[in-house]
Amino acid sequence: MSDPPGTPGKEHSRNKSVTKDQGPLLKGHSMPTSTPSSLIHPEAHLHLTHPSDPLIAARQAAAQAAQQTPPHRSRISSPPARSSVTSPISQLGEARAKDFSFLLRPEIYHPLTPLNVPVAFRNSSKQPSPEAPLEELLANGHFRAAAIAAVQELTGSGANGSIDPTDSNKIFGLLYTRLACLTLIDSTPLAAQEVKALEDLNDIRTYVDETTGEHLVPWELRVLNVRLQALGFGDPRRAVMSYHDLAREARDNIAKASAQHDNSGRELWKARLHDLGIQVAGALIEMDDLTGAAHHLSTLRDRGDGKMALAKALLWLHLGNAESARACAQKGVGEGQDAEKIILALCDMADADYESALERWKGLRETTDDEMVGVNMGVCLLYLGRIHEGREILEGLVDSGLSSHTLLFNLSTMYELCTEKNRNMKLKLTERAAAMETSAGGWEKTNADFKL
Repeated sequence: MSDPPGTPGKEHSRNKSVTKDQGPLLKGHSMPTSTPSSLIHPEAHLHLTHPSDPLIAARQAAAQAAQQTPPHRSRISSPPARSSVTSPISQLGEARAKDFSFLLRPEIYHPLTPLNVPVAFRNSSKQPSPEAPLEELLANGHFRAAAIAAVQELTGSGANGSIDPTDSNKIFGLLYTRLACLTLIDSTPLAAQEVKALEDLNDIRTYVDETTGEHLVPWELRVLNVRLQALGFGDPRRAVMSYHDLAREARDNIAKASAQHDNSGRELWKARLHDLGIQVAGALIEMDDLTGAAHHLSTLRDRGDGKMALAKALLWLHLGNAESARACAQKGVGEGQDAEKIILALCDMADADYESALERWKGLRETTDDEMVGVNMGVCLLYLGRIHEGREILEGLVDSGLSSHTLLFNLSTMYELCTEKNRNMKLKLTERAAAMETSAGGWEKTNADFKL
């Protein structure tokens, strides 16, 4: 399916795209870990490593790149040969634009295949045209096609030809779009290999503007790079240290903005510092240091939206400590009153008190139309022996136009529990999902979403 790292990349072509939904914090957590796992999708572990939406940042990066690139491409042509790779490092005392030709080599990037996409999506009329601009692909949730289009522009294998190797804004914008889209289509292992081409982003002579002293790599890409390189090199401790380095830089910028009375700049860097705190907790979880992650989260302040209390409660549930999770709800969550109700409902499920949990979810559903609430209601009904009622709720969510990975996976599991002839039911579900309108949240799904 892909070339091993270090081998020449195959010629890219516009494949049919596919994505895996990346919803709010709870959408991947329909059930706590202390409940039976038959309805929990394979990524139901606590996921605290993405507080920022990579889709939004990817769309912004693509928009910036699109301002400098004509909006149309033809199908892939052979990548132009590059005779040599120029070092971005300038000689001492010499001020010149840095050359990033080493990031434009086609062999860095892996080909993507549509073979794990259900036939209903591959044959759909909603598939994007080969000439669709990158910004349009992102807006319609065609993340696989967007990942391929970004590589076309980076390697010069599209109709627009080669890009300027000194245009750092465009290069890093396209690279971020590529890596973010790979994570959104569940191809994080490929992203972890491709990000190695960046090497050390702390290299001042390579990545820092000699005139202004500003880092040339966008903040979003620097944060994403930390986790991907940790995965690529198999060293999770590397991520913790790198996040702390970024946090030190954020604090310095907060101090500078305060000294200059730049309120907007100060708030921006405070938000980034807060997000880095969540990222550190996620890195500790990937190291299986759950106790350390819990201690770290206890030192972080809630910003009044209830997200921090919810993150802490989920971690305690992951550790099997429902009482500590309830304590997080009782300490108050500011304006996020729904967060408190969600925590208490999840705690009831962790204690196998599905009757109480069901009543809490019903109360939440009267005040919010969040998909996660409906999914958890269906799960509670299943464990109460009312599987047909739970199935009706989940099918109703699909009929309303919702199609997250958690919803589709749990509904497919219910089909398996209802009948041995569940494959036909799953295939019909793929057709229903493929008939939905495209959206920025992602349209295409994979076979794994339907347990095919």
